[in-house]
Amino acid sequence: MNRQRLVLLALVAALALIVSACGAPAAPVQVDTGAAEEEAAPAAADEIMTVNLVARCKASPPYENGRCDNLTAAVDAANAVLEASDDNRRIALETIQDDTGWGDYKTEFELASDAGEAPDIIVSGHEHIGDWATAGYLVDISEQVNSGEFAEFEDVIDSLWESTMLEGKIWGIPQDAEARPLYFSKLLLSELGWSAEEIEALPGRIESCDYTWQDMFDTAQQAVEAGVVNEGEGWWHRPSNGPDFLYYYFAAGGEIESDLDALVFDTAAAQTVYELLHNAVHERKIITANKLDGDWDYHREYTASFTNVMFVFEGTWRWASWHTNYLQDVGGEEYLFENVGFAPIPCMEGGIGRPITLTHPLVYMISTQSEHPDLALLLLAKTTVKELNTPYAVESGHLGILESQADHEAYTSAEFLSATLSLLEHTTFLPNSPYWSAWSEAYYLGIQAVESGDLSPEEAIEVVIDQLQNELGDNVIIE
Repeated sequence: MNRQRLVLLALVAALALIVSACGAPAAPVQVDTGAAEEEAAPAAADEIMTVNLVARCKASPPYENGRCDNLTAAVDAANAVLEASDDNRRIALETIQDDTGWGDYKTEFELASDAGEAPDIIVSGHEHIGDWATAGYLVDISEQVNSGEFAEFEDVIDSLWESTMLEGKIWGIPQDAEARPLYFSKLLLSELGWSAEEIEALPGRIESCDYTWQDMFDTAQQAVEAGVVNEGEGWWHRPSNGPDFLYYYFAAGGEIESDLDALVFDTAAAQTVYELLHNAVHERKIITANKLDGDWDYHREYTASFTNVMFVFEGTWRWASWHTNYLQDVGGEEYLFENVGFAPIPCMEGGIGRPITLTHPLVYMISTQSEHPDLALLLLAKTTVKELNTPYAVESGHLGILESQADHEAYTSAEFLSATLSLLEHTTFLPNSPYWSAWSEAYYLGIQAVESGDLSPEEAIEVVIDQLQNELGDNVIIE
């Protein structure tokens, strides 16, 4: 642009300011700036703007990598929607995925949120909605999910939405589902003297309550006393606190939710659980007093072959972990089908009178610190499709989350997933409550105390009640 043009522009600008100051309406001023001689830069409204989103996922590699990888795979589909709707934004996604422990993972997100550095999307256990939505960390997506704008969300199994809700609002999108069955060793039962027919009939007997939790403990004790398994290896639960222990309480008849702003602690049900576990460790000798040592690596590897421990309470996802990480040299999944059986958790005598399990869906949630929550939700919609969720479910041993997977060949041909789908008929959920963490920690304190032998079941109840009342006050109802 030459000097004469610059002078002309300055004069025109000055004239416009004078007219404006006099109160007269400013007429559009058109100035020939040489656009005919040079191609003008695109207007800002037409420029493609890259929006960087960050997603944080916890996953056990390699079989759970789909939690974040599926988000990456959905970016192109989300951007195609934006292009078709003349939206000039385009998503670029950064993922942070590792196998940090759940406690550290949860704390990390809370600290990041408090510091203003939270990721746009986080996948975590649905029970964290209770803490995070209450603290203002999460976006309420009820209106968008219910609007009908995203057909993908209409395919989600209805019952799974329950796990995303707090106070009637939706705070997340289901990412996966699972169940937590009893696994049993056909090899060790056979060594104990069970016939092939008796072993084959065991799941059906559990379904009908003909074979109870106490019967299982009897069998485990027989295996220890006969030398089929080592002392402390008749039955194993997880080595740290977690959702599983709640179904013990439910099986004993306990309730946890109320119509008030409080959780319930049923002392009779809790004492039944504590007596059961005290008996398992100190009288039957079917599990060790230090099983709650937090050593997941040892737990996963030692249980995988089912030549060591007769009965194991675990998750459907562990099936994939076992055959992928520990059994490839002996046949992988084929080895498991030949030597391992599974069923819901047996009925507890004197309890609710039916077998049980627990489903712990993981959900994608959007941070209130996201500058583009609409893009985050669009990306989640394009991730929630059978073409992406099914390979993840098959590889990780998780159950499907979509109605359309019921007749999706890639899902129905997965033998283990098809065989375990019926477990959901017996399922329960954790509560989405801001008081769940305190309730769970107190309840687990009692479990630790009776297994270690530090307290009797009766003493444990007293200690747990004291802790609940100190931590929750009016937000716990002791029954």
